[in-house]
Amino acid sequence: MTGYTMLRNGGVGNGGQTCMLRWSNRIRLTWLSFTLFIILVFFPLIAHYYLTTLDEADEAGKRIFGPRAGNELCEVKHVLDLCRIRESVSEELLQLEAKRQELNSEIAKLNLKIEACKKSIENAKQDLLQLKNVISQTEHSYKELMAQNQPKLSLPIRLLPEKDDTGLPPPKVTRGCRLHNCFDYSRCPLTSGFPVYVYDSDQFALGSYLDPLVKQAFQATARANAYVTENADIACLYVVLVGEMQDPVVLRPPDLEKQLYSLPHWRTDGHNHVIINLSRKADTQNLLYNVSTGRAMVAQSTFYAAQYRPGFDLVVSPLVHAMSEPNFMEIPPQVPVKRKYLFTFQGEKIESLRSSLQEARSFEEEMEGDPPADYDDRIIATLKAVQDSKLDQVLVEFTCKNQPKPSLPTEWALCGAREDRLELLKLSTFALIITPGDPHLVISSGCATRLFEALEVGAVPVVLGEQVQLPYQDMLQWNEAALVVPKPRVTEVHFLLRSLSDSDLLAMRRQGRFLWETYFSTADSIFNTVLAMIRTRIQIPAAPIREEVAAEIPHRSGKAAGTDPNMADNGDLDLGPVETEPPYASPKYLRNFTLTVTDFYRSWNSAPGPFHLFPHTPFDPVLPSEAKFLGSGTGFRPIGGGAGGSGKEFQAALGGNVPREQFTVVMLTYEREEVLMNSLERLNGLPYLNKVVVVWNSPKLPSEDLLWPDIGVPIMVVRTEKNSLNNRFLPWNEIETEAILSIDDDAHLRHDEIMFGFRVWREARDRIVGFPGRYHAWDIPHQSWLYNSNYSCELSMVLTGAAFFHKYYAYLYSYVMPQAIRDMVDEYINCEDIAMNFLVSHITRKPPIKVTSRWTFRCPGCPQALSHDDSHFHERHKCINFFVKVYGYMPLLYTQFRVDSVLFKTRLPHDKTKCFKFI
Repeated sequence: MTGYTMLRNGGVGNGGQTCMLRWSNRIRLTWLSFTLFIILVFFPLIAHYYLTTLDEADEAGKRIFGPRAGNELCEVKHVLDLCRIRESVSEELLQLEAKRQELNSEIAKLNLKIEACKKSIENAKQDLLQLKNVISQTEHSYKELMAQNQPKLSLPIRLLPEKDDTGLPPPKVTRGCRLHNCFDYSRCPLTSGFPVYVYDSDQFALGSYLDPLVKQAFQATARANAYVTENADIACLYVVLVGEMQDPVVLRPPDLEKQLYSLPHWRTDGHNHVIINLSRKADTQNLLYNVSTGRAMVAQSTFYAAQYRPGFDLVVSPLVHAMSEPNFMEIPPQVPVKRKYLFTFQGEKIESLRSSLQEARSFEEEMEGDPPADYDDRIIATLKAVQDSKLDQVLVEFTCKNQPKPSLPTEWALCGAREDRLELLKLSTFALIITPGDPHLVISSGCATRLFEALEVGAVPVVLGEQVQLPYQDMLQWNEAALVVPKPRVTEVHFLLRSLSDSDLLAMRRQGRFLWETYFSTADSIFNTVLAMIRTRIQIPAAPIREEVAAEIPHRSGKAAGTDPNMADNGDLDLGPVETEPPYASPKYLRNFTLTVTDFYRSWNSAPGPFHLFPHTPFDPVLPSEAKFLGSGTGFRPIGGGAGGSGKEFQAALGGNVPREQFTVVMLTYEREEVLMNSLERLNGLPYLNKVVVVWNSPKLPSEDLLWPDIGVPIMVVRTEKNSLNNRFLPWNEIETEAILSIDDDAHLRHDEIMFGFRVWREARDRIVGFPGRYHAWDIPHQSWLYNSNYSCELSMVLTGAAFFHKYYAYLYSYVMPQAIRDMVDEYINCEDIAMNFLVSHITRKPPIKVTSRWTFRCPGCPQALSHDDSHFHERHKCINFFVKVYGYMPLLYTQFRVDSVLFKTRLPHDKTKCFKFI
């Protein structure tokens, strides 16, 4: 321990030994370094010298490094391995050289091919440019030919008549007024837009005599009408309200005539004027009788034959609901078809023609001349006999229990209060309407009131007397909603009513309800119908229905849309070309100015309403009227899908009868930005997509830093005024296609499914075509309708959360469908899809079309929607029952039809699986 300590501390005892060790180590290192130097320097020099110096001796054996016989050098053991390595390396070098030369040759050939391809590309570009020029020239030539055959004329310059024009020469007979001799067409050019000037009732003395309710209702509807103008100088038509008068007021004909002739734009004869006398009560008198109205048209509910001018004057409905909308909850349903009474009639004739006029005529005189003057006695006897026979339960009363309402001579007066009459009509299958016995009385306010009440509660009118002029008779087909029977056939009425089938009876009742709602029910409908009749008579096209102006929300786009593998996995199915050109809007309808000329009869059978878009009946196809409103271009031509309609050729064509078409996606959303962005990204690359309209239903704007995906088509974000599910079906002006794909923001559909639905819709354009099916069912214990979403072999609805429909139905839903339905949708924040199904089935009388086997369409992992609420189904039950009350019947129709491709689940070779037509 002591020695070790001393050694660590550098002790003196071991100092000599340490120095010796250090010196010995240094000598060894020096010697080793010197030896290595000699080896590394001199040995290579010596080796180099002997290797580079050859022996000059003549004998081969004395050469130092010359070749030795018998491969003596390779026999040396330590050189043998080196020789083998050299030979192997030499062979590899030869192989590499051969490969290099081969690669050089291939590179040279590829360079030649590249040059050839470059030349081919240049030639192809030149050919493509030439083809584009040829196509452009062909299109230009085609347009020139079309312009030559169908030149587009600019709108004519409108000529305004002088303010003090003298008008047309007066007709020889006052009753001889017709449009050609009493109407000034120069004030109403085709391009005028049919401006209408309405006199302010408060500005002249006649207004103080008017019934306040009638005047207020008339002024309200005039202010809201699209044709009304305040500029009287450019007006085509002038409207003046003269009735109904207040009860105590009795205005003599000379005084009323003086009031009319004092109107500022009367122009001596009142041409282009229409005088409206609205009857609010059944006892309204014929105010304009014995009043010279000049060339002015007269619109009222009571006319004598000497007063009525066919094709010029108008028979209008009485204004029963002056300032109130119809209460749909009080209107009875249209089913059951048969009611308690087969027919009913209540009335009392205060003054009748002398029966001796009928008795004095002989049988020969009846056959040779006019029919008897009054059939009322025969009618009373026949109807009492039917009642006494007890074959059917009928109710006829020819004497009022209380004081009858005032009426015109020979007219059957109404009995009791309006509420009592309606209660009886609710129990009646048919309602008899006996026209006045005076043949000179064309129509009376009492008859018009009976007709109004019968249509209101669904009793089919049976009018006894073919001489009567029903309201709007020259434009409406009354034989589809009422029975008009000559009085001599009164004995055959019972047989005639019994012979009607239930289906015909229900169709007439449904058509009567449609006529009542459209043309009779409110002051707005009456005023619009009067204007529409005059406008159609003078062949002026209707004003375009308004569209909802989209208030766009600015947003940033540019985020590259990803590709969802679930969306892109379409198997071997070729979906069709992705449009590389700008979005293509549906062609506009070009027959606006010729429609009233070429389709005069059909247009008024199908569309005499204020918007000129109602179908002929609420259960006929809607496409003819659809063309009138939206239009479908310049005509259709069938196109084939390729050779025999099979294989890739068929799949490459869109099919259908419209050669080129796109659709618009309308997506409703509410504060679910992440879900919305994912849904928009899934639309990337979808063929035939025109644009996407996102209806932003939240009052809170999207996040400012939200980056919207770029999917290759425009995305329009529309801000709404309020949070309403009805916004889904607003006819936005940004929707430029007829086809609309309504889709929820959490719907998860593949591209092939969307394309197939679009193809099916193109061949059934008047239907709702979609994916999730639902149905309605009758709950026997509760005697009400139920909404059902279970799997079933039949369906009656297709949810609009993933469905195609025509834009035409967006107008009907927003502007024509009863407001009570939209109000209930807002109340429950539910049922808008059920309301659309009700509407389309009511219009077309056809069920929707379900495509593919998909029953749900929600994306996995998305936040829960409103449909997951426990009250969701209870609200939908209430909606269905309320909608049935509004429509008066159940319009939904069942179907077991589902559309799939022709080769659905059919095993075929790979090159034969492209057919995509539906059965």
